[in-house]
Amino acid sequence: MQARMKNPAVIIPEAMKSLLDLSKTVRKAGVPQTTIELVQLRVSQINGCSVCVDGDARSAGKAGVSDEQRFAVAAWRDTPYFTDAERAALALAEVATRLADRPEPVPDAIWDEAAKHFSEQELAGLTLAIGITNLFNRLNVTTRQIAGPQPWE
Repeated sequence: MQARMKNPAVIIPEAMKSLLDLSKTVRKAGVPQTTIELVQLRVSQINGCSVCVDGDARSAGKAGVSDEQRFAVAAWRDTPYFTDAERAALALAEVATRLADRPEPVPDAIWDEAAKHFSEQELAGLTLAIGITNLFNRLNVTTRQIAGPQPWE
């Protein structure tokens, strides 16, 4: 395995700093850290980003996400390990990541369920976290980054 090149945000350090600063800001929006970690892990799984799945699973464990949740997040609908709020966040993460999979990319029912559990500020933070994770996934998958410790860690 060999990367095509370094992660573009590593090559342009100001970009990485901006992305990491945005990530830190998003974490202050009020969404539980464990929920953000689950969402990031699920988005990375969907996008097939080995670097992010590896890093997100480790980060989730350090943040207090249970082993059961980390191991079952890909099958969150069919396991008893998630709260209703976590399920709403995971459903939103899936549709926001797979925008082209349906005529209505983010169905009202999924948005409305998330809105039952999260304030507008929390929804903003959750939506930004989903978007940032998708961006990192696309950078890493496109350049074939290899799982393991990363230069920004």
